[in-house]
Amino acid sequence: MSAEAQLTALNLTLPPAPPKGGVYKPVVVVGNVAYLSGHGPYLADGGMIRGRVGEDLDLAEAHAAARQTGLAMLATLQKELGSLDRIKRVVKLLGMVNSTPEFSDHPKVINGCSELFAQVWGEENGIGARSAVGMGSLPGQIAVEIEGIFELHA
Repeated sequence: MSAEAQLTALNLTLPPAPPKGGVYKPVVVVGNVAYLSGHGPYLADGGMIRGRVGEDLDLAEAHAAARQTGLAMLATLQKELGSLDRIKRVVKLLGMVNSTPEFSDHPKVINGCSELFAQVWGEENGIGARSAVGMGSLPGQIAVEIEGIFELHA
């Protein structure tokens, strides 16, 4: 099933693509690779999920923030590429978690995004290489920021 059809089958509604927050391009395509700039947990109402994991948010809330970040990433990819069906596979994700020094479950947080992409593209193409790290802060005190690299169909 195509990624666009899978979105419908999963009854997923994407938020609007987030507005740019600086001097950068949301997506840069080089050959058959799309590089997606970092995204936060952008909500349909224009807000963001904010807070430090381990202080303001628990693991379940942070996991949900990473899933919401994945939805925002899909919205940008769809807008910039014209269709999610142009994407062949997820190559790599870098997930950054705004967390306390004591929090150590960063990979479990970023699973919220990885699990979403596995649902959209299937496990073979939706799961790529990944890093998940903790940060002392993130822009605007957002809970999570994730960037990605995607292979496009030739």
